[in-house]
Amino acid sequence: MRIRYSFSSRRTGLIEGRNDHKQPFPKIVRDVIRMSDIILEIVDIRYIEKTRNLELEKMVKDEKKALIYVLNKADLIDITKFKKTKEVNLEPYAIFSCKNKTGKGKILEIIKIAARRLKLKRAVYVGVIGYPNTGKSSVINLIVGRKSARTSAEAGFTKGIQKIKLNKDIFILDTPGVIPDREESVFNPALLKKNTEIGAVQYAQVKEPDFIIFKLMKENPDVFEKYYKINAKGDSEILIEEYGRRNNLLRKGNKVDLDRASRFILKDWQEGKITQESLS
Repeated sequence: MRIRYSFSSRRTGLIEGRNDHKQPFPKIVRDVIRMSDIILEIVDIRYIEKTRNLELEKMVKDEKKALIYVLNKADLIDITKFKKTKEVNLEPYAIFSCKNKTGKGKILEIIKIAARRLKLKRAVYVGVIGYPNTGKSSVINLIVGRKSARTSAEAGFTKGIQKIKLNKDIFILDTPGVIPDREESVFNPALLKKNTEIGAVQYAQVKEPDFIIFKLMKENPDVFEKYYKINAKGDSEILIEEYGRRNNLLRKGNKVDLDRASRFILKDWQEGKITQESLS
């Protein structure tokens, strides 16, 4: 059996090639933080700590701006269980679901309270930050009550700052999703796994998706096997091979297209289909 997942030079310490269209993103986000009076940070409720951008949070604190956390994608978890078992050490925060259209009232309430405390004699600007694919534009659209922010399944779809009127006293400033600087510059297997797990790097774009599945299966024993009803015994190679064959993802010579099979599995993961709760 072939040996895989060895940490060669192409997986450790390799500086990735430049991606020029991404270069302005951190500056744009920083500009929005400076321009805004209040900041909404959109995080994925399934991965709260992993989708917090601590670099930008520090900047928000340094700029002495109010920070509100929006815990999005609540439809992908058992919210009753979450409230009973999870302690959220973030204040203030609102639990939100774009799909179920819940949480809008709570966010608006917190924004208005924060705006009143500022006692400004002008319109208040609310900046929105977050990792790619945490649902920023969808949150804005639901808050505003109309399709104002552009949305896309592709991470990083928003290419510039958008100024959106919430009411005569409050404006929303949307920004592109951005991965922290320290996670962009160096190709690191742990960071690659994390950013793919949370959807900041899309399944169609990630390099070596089979490696990510290998890592995810190690951290989530039996979850993939139970979801697909494949007796892989924790072996990601067996899982990918069997999944590919079942779904006719074959190449010439009746061999499984491992890359395509891996990406379809990652797609299910990123869309929230493969979770502990989906199996209970």
